[in-house]
Amino acid sequence: MKRLQSPRLGIDQGDIEIFSEFENGGNMWTGAGPRERRRAVRFSESFAALPAVHVSSSLMDIDSGAALRAELVAENITVEGFEVVFRTWNDSRIARIRAAWLAIGTLSYADDWDIP
Repeated sequence: MKRLQSPRLGIDQGDIEIFSEFENGGNMWTGAGPRERRRAVRFSESFAALPAVHVSSSLMDIDSGAALRAELVAENITVEGFEVVFRTWNDSRIARIRAAWLAIGTLSYADDWDIP
């Protein structure tokens, strides 16, 4: 987790392989129709409130014989982590996908008080 000049603002980032299925004939590579894969990501430190999360593909290994139909999103965001979700449909054949992510949000601070 990086703390900016304000000790209350943090940035966490990473890169995660969502799947690799071309070697074992997995459904993303051999299947058709709607398909989905999810991977859980845990932040290196909890945020104090829900962060803004951005995901982008850092590697796409796809078949060139069909159109690329894909969606890459962050879902189920909490202060502790989120899920990277990759979806494809129709006849798209995806061998493997890796996603880079970035989370920005408020952090707890040593001088915070929790008065009931």
